[in-house]
Amino acid sequence: MIFNVPQFIDIEDKIVGPLTAKQLGWLAAGAVIVLVLYSLFDKSTFIISAIIVAVIFGALAFYKPYNQPLIKFILSSVVFTFRPKMYIWHRMPEKIQKDTPKREIAPTIDRKKFDAKKVANLSSLLDTKNRQNH
Repeated sequence: MIFNVPQFIDIEDKIVGPLTAKQLGWLAAGAVIVLVLYSLFDKSTFIISAIIVAVIFGALAFYKPYNQPLIKFILSSVVFTFRPKMYIWHRMPEKIQKDTPKREIAPTIDRKKFDAKKVANLSSLLDTKNRQNH
């Protein structure tokens, strides 16, 4: 059987012109809030508050920091801020550090000593193996 595999599944569908459903929802919510502000405030206060609401909801609809929606970015920032953090390493207080005796740590790895004769023997051995392989 042949099945069609959908492509571009990470791109949202356009509902109205170039707007997706989420963008249209944010703009509609902003328009409703501006309409409520129009009925509550006088003209000068309404204009200032309408500009602020338009900028906020425009950013929620169109701005994508780090290629993710702004609301997701804000919620992730809030969760990160209030979530308890786990620290792996803590510095010991200086009082405890001064009281503990210092120990000498012996090297655990013994280095091999190579002299010129051993290096020459190894080099000739490798050269003869390379010649046999070719």
